[in-house]
Amino acid sequence: MEMNMSFSHDMGDEYEKFIRRMNPPRVVIDNEACKNATVIRVDCANEHGILLEVVQILTDLNLIINKAYISADGNWFMDVFNVTDQDGNKITDEGILDYITKSRGPESCFTSAMRSVGVKQTMDHTEIELTGSDRPGLLSELSAVLKHLKCNVVNAEVWTHNTRAAAVIQVTDEETGTSITNLERLSRIKELLCNVLKGSNKSSLAKTIVSHSVTHTDRRLHQMMFADRDYEQTGDDVLEDRQRPNVDVVNWYDKDYSVVTIRCKDRPKLLFDTVCTLTDMGYVVFHAKIDTEGPQSYQEYYIRHVDGSPVKSDAERQRVTQCLEAAIKRRVSEGLKLELCTTDRVGLLSDVTRIFRENSLTVSRAEVTTKDGKAVNTFYVRDASGYPVDAKTIEFIRQVIGQTILKVKGSPEDVKSVSQESPTRFLFGGLFKSRSFVNFSLVRSYS
Repeated sequence: MEMNMSFSHDMGDEYEKFIRRMNPPRVVIDNEACKNATVIRVDCANEHGILLEVVQILTDLNLIINKAYISADGNWFMDVFNVTDQDGNKITDEGILDYITKSRGPESCFTSAMRSVGVKQTMDHTEIELTGSDRPGLLSELSAVLKHLKCNVVNAEVWTHNTRAAAVIQVTDEETGTSITNLERLSRIKELLCNVLKGSNKSSLAKTIVSHSVTHTDRRLHQMMFADRDYEQTGDDVLEDRQRPNVDVVNWYDKDYSVVTIRCKDRPKLLFDTVCTLTDMGYVVFHAKIDTEGPQSYQEYYIRHVDGSPVKSDAERQRVTQCLEAAIKRRVSEGLKLELCTTDRVGLLSDVTRIFRENSLTVSRAEVTTKDGKAVNTFYVRDASGYPVDAKTIEFIRQVIGQTILKVKGSPEDVKSVSQESPTRFLFGGLFKSRSFVNFSLVRSYS
């Protein structure tokens, strides 16, 4: 029996390879067909997850997908995307165009249908995944523990939604600059970070995973928050109707499809977030239409479950709706956007987030990257008490950290205007606190 099963599996793999050899994937890029966008057409053999992979490639290149037409009924997958760069221009960079062509064209490497999107092995760093209850100052506490454990944060992505928090943090050993492999030390890191996540509520759910494998970060964050059931409604998650995404799921019985329509405010990576969620929930997109009109986005998907059935019950329909709403809202950045750009050093994230916490700011989302000795960090901050962020507080923090290092990128309405107070009083307040920051840095250097 085992021989028959193995023989059948081998035959299936050979058949897939034969189909791909006979019908190699093809990518056509056209800068003439549309007046204001580059048109990318992808034709290839169909397999579960292929749509997500294509969207992920375009999203990781920071391209904006304005329109898309998807058809994947049967054994063939055909996609048409209208894309622009971040400034709304056509894509003319030969390096980007060549990368897109090779990533899905005849030169792309196929393994098997078991291939996992965006997964690779690395020994350059250790990856830490964290999920737990959100609270003011959480990122500051976590980064302080990592600093204490002599872990250097090289990359990190932090999301918060619906009272939950998730983070993927890549660290290296402070002394060697490589991944951490000592099992006892890894166990200690997990234990202390888990204690921080639980906080004073030792019964709260918290999870810490340490590994050397790297999954596509955004996809992994969606999976982590989905597993943490952040899509379940709470009393704190009451949005006005005009703010809530409009998600509708109905069955088209004649064709055995479920039709999912989404209307919401457009933003970067929106298509990735919805396709990622449908894929990881086990649904296959057979047809889709994506259209962006000004600030609004319209998405229409014709789906079935991987077992071939449409949505079967009201409970399943409600779950699909809630999960898509959550996927859309997770990346909606609430708060004032601050960008920090400076020379990287061990403990930088801990020092900066400590200053935020001491000035009653909480981080709702963060992106931390380092490259060639430079740190480029983006933070979305809110007042911990729920009030608008005070402009005085932001200006003071910028004086402490450095006005050329930390810049405000958010819209002016996110900041409460400075009240008319004595400029002398504010000047001396900043002066004393700036010195305390210098002293703190010196202690760090010699401790």
